Amino acid sequence: MIFKRLAVGAFLCPILNKRFILCSSSSCFHSLSPGTAVSERIGDLPSKEVASSFKDWFRSRNDVLLDHIFEILSSQADDSVSRKSAELALSRLGLRLSEEFVLKVLHHGEDVLSCLKFFDWAGRQPGYHHTRATFNAIFKILSRAKLMSVMIDFLQTYTNQRYMHKVRFYDTLVMGYAVAGKPEIALQLFGRMRFIGVDLDSFAYHVLLNALVEENLFDVVEIVAKQIKMRGFENQITSGIMVKNFVKQNKLEEAEAFIRGLVSNGGAVDENVVCIVVDAFCKQNKFEEAGRLMNEFQEVGKFSMEHIYSIWIRDLVQAGKVDVAMEFLHSKKIAEGYVPDLFRYNMLICRLLRENRLEEVCDLLMEMKEGKISPDKVTMNAALCFFCKAGMVDVALDFYNSRKEFGLSPNSLAYNYLINTLCGDGSVDEAYRVLKNSIERGYFPGTKTFSILADALCREGKLDKMKELFVVALERNVVPSDALYDKFISALCRANRVEDGYLIHGELHRLNKVATRKTYLHLISGFNKSSRGDIATRLLIEMQESGHTPSRSLYRSVIRCLCDTDHPENQFLKLLEMQLSHPEPIIRDYNFFIDGAGHAKQPDLARKVFEMMVRSGVEPNLSSEILMLQSYLKSERISDALNFFGDLCKRRKASRKLYHTMIAGLCKANKPDIALELLWEMKEKGLVPSLQCYEELVKSLSSNKNYDIVVKIIDDLEKSGRHVSSFIGNILLLHSLRSRELYEAWVRSRDVLGDASLSGSLTLGELVGAFSGRIRVSGNIENLEEVIGQCFPPDLYTYNMLLRRLSMNETMDYAYEVFNRIYEKGYEPNRWTYDILVHGLFKHGRTNEAKRLLNEMLQKGFDPTDCTRQLI
Repeated sequence: MIFKRLAVGAFLCPILNKRFILCSSSSCFHSLSPGTAVSERIGDLPSKEVASSFKDWFRSRNDVLLDHIFEILSSQADDSVSRKSAELALSRLGLRLSEEFVLKVLHHGEDVLSCLKFFDWAGRQPGYHHTRATFNAIFKILSRAKLMSVMIDFLQTYTNQRYMHKVRFYDTLVMGYAVAGKPEIALQLFGRMRFIGVDLDSFAYHVLLNALVEENLFDVVEIVAKQIKMRGFENQITSGIMVKNFVKQNKLEEAEAFIRGLVSNGGAVDENVVCIVVDAFCKQNKFEEAGRLMNEFQEVGKFSMEHIYSIWIRDLVQAGKVDVAMEFLHSKKIAEGYVPDLFRYNMLICRLLRENRLEEVCDLLMEMKEGKISPDKVTMNAALCFFCKAGMVDVALDFYNSRKEFGLSPNSLAYNYLINTLCGDGSVDEAYRVLKNSIERGYFPGTKTFSILADALCREGKLDKMKELFVVALERNVVPSDALYDKFISALCRANRVEDGYLIHGELHRLNKVATRKTYLHLISGFNKSSRGDIATRLLIEMQESGHTPSRSLYRSVIRCLCDTDHPENQFLKLLEMQLSHPEPIIRDYNFFIDGAGHAKQPDLARKVFEMMVRSGVEPNLSSEILMLQSYLKSERISDALNFFGDLCKRRKASRKLYHTMIAGLCKANKPDIALELLWEMKEKGLVPSLQCYEELVKSLSSNKNYDIVVKIIDDLEKSGRHVSSFIGNILLLHSLRSRELYEAWVRSRDVLGDASLSGSLTLGELVGAFSGRIRVSGNIENLEEVIGQCFPPDLYTYNMLLRRLSMNETMDYAYEVFNRIYEKGYEPNRWTYDILVHGLFKHGRTNEAKRLLNEMLQKGFDPTDCTRQLI
């Protein structure tokens, strides 16, 4: 076997920096540096061999037959045909029924219904009769599952079952009611037995006695205990129950004294009696007293300490003292050769897994393997979780895919770990397959696992699988988190599957789940893009009913969509009516609709809203008037805009904001002449134009090549005591690069030097001349950046203009320096930055440098312009 040749100490997770390496013996673990890769830590041992060796170990487990029995019992539906099919399948197994085997099956079962089915089937098989032990076992199963009503029904129908009369009738009833938590009925039956001259046997007496202790009927306990002693039935079981009696009354000192008395008098006592008191001390967090008692009875030498050690380890682990438990285990293993049983191994492994102590988990798995301890389902699930946590996803998946070979039934924790690990490894399809298998087995992932898988499916665009996952979740009343279903609906909308997103939203709405603001935004945007303004309108109103306040831009997008329909006015007014009837109308609502109609280039609709507001007694504010003006200007209804502006000026004193709106709007409508008249009119009235007014005028006038007026506007700006903005400066540099007309206009209006030295300061006009090529710049040309900074604050656009200027002459080295300084200034070069420099390098024959920079440009996702492509 491969584990005897090579010990796997390398099941490592790089994130956790665990330190394992393969070596020739299981105890040889060498440290590795934290950064060591997983492939280095597992040496030459392939993942397939690791999985194969584990699978060989798991195939050796001795309860495969028991798993198969319960697989038959649990896979059948609860009808007569299915029951007959299951019974036939059990008969074909050729089981040799005995008390020992039936008890083994019942102890192995986890499903109560399956245990009952097997108990019933076994009792009807020829040659086999249930015993008191098997009855007691099924009673305990029902009791642990708190199915008392089922047990009572079971006992009440007892006399109707022919095969049950093979067992002593009253004994069975007394035991059944005792275990069912009905000791008063059990005692009545016991009294009836004594009245007719029948008595319980030793087994039934002890079941009754134990039930009385469990129900805290301590007075009756003493009476029944005397009956047991009188009949000579007293044994180690009696002693254990009486010790439990002291413990239940919190009389631990009396329990200790009772045990010591039994030992000194040679009474019936075994290690189970000591375990009860040790466990009681531990449950009260009195570990020092428990340890003292354990050591005391170890010195007596009369007991087998293995069971006591197991109880001690179990209680330490349950109390979170796993380090103490591990130290105790190692010391006893060295000193006494103690080997824990399967259950203690499982408990330690599960606790260490929870704490991510993978090295120690690996050690314990190795000990179990080499000690030939047959693993059970808990061990296998823990191993599967271990592989996942250690980052060995291939082994974990191989192990999972081969589960039927050795009867592995993953539990919910194992499914969660495997799905999470596969998602982290990028194996989303495999993770989804595992999820579907888990659902078929009755497990649904935890909230965290569900979120991880759903997030991975959304990220990879596997929306059909994501939709199926959501449907299954909602069927089980598992409601995703706000962030998750927002992400899913967003992904559906981006994929033009907004209808599917709306269906998911509807399901969540049906479950009284309030959608987030982001979810509404994604859905409304999706329906706007698909020209479904009717649904977008419905969602906009629903959004407000859910407590979210829509923004102006959201109204604007919905109104634009409505205005693109065949009957825009009807749709628009319908939405307005719904909005105004919902809460108490406020000015903001009207303004949003005026703004939306203006952006949709429907000024007549905007005017209807404005007039409706006036008729409703709501006084329009300045924002209302500005929005109405903008709606005319955006549609280039210049005369209507001027008339409305004139009416406003008659009704009230025209404000600076109204003039600003008119000037900016006229410039954007390519009417700079009218805008300029309003600027002078504004100044005559003592109003100071905003900087944006100057910017829009410079831009519009420059586009129309009215450079003489541009120079006058710049002059007026500077005379008002304000500086040239980056926007204006960039417009001037751009037009200077295109032609010399701007500079010539500057020369006509001002005195500009014919030559200049960049070592000093230049005026803005001289900078225009330098960029247009009409002024010869002497000195170091790299000082041009500093000169620009003296005229206006540079930005990335400015640097792009500077690069273009430098690329036009034999100054590419300076262009490189400027390119590097862009990073130093905190800017990120954009497509135009790269394209200007690449174009210049190709143009000047510096092909190798151009290709290197072009490759960098492409890696950042920027494409060269058509002009640059021609050079390439």
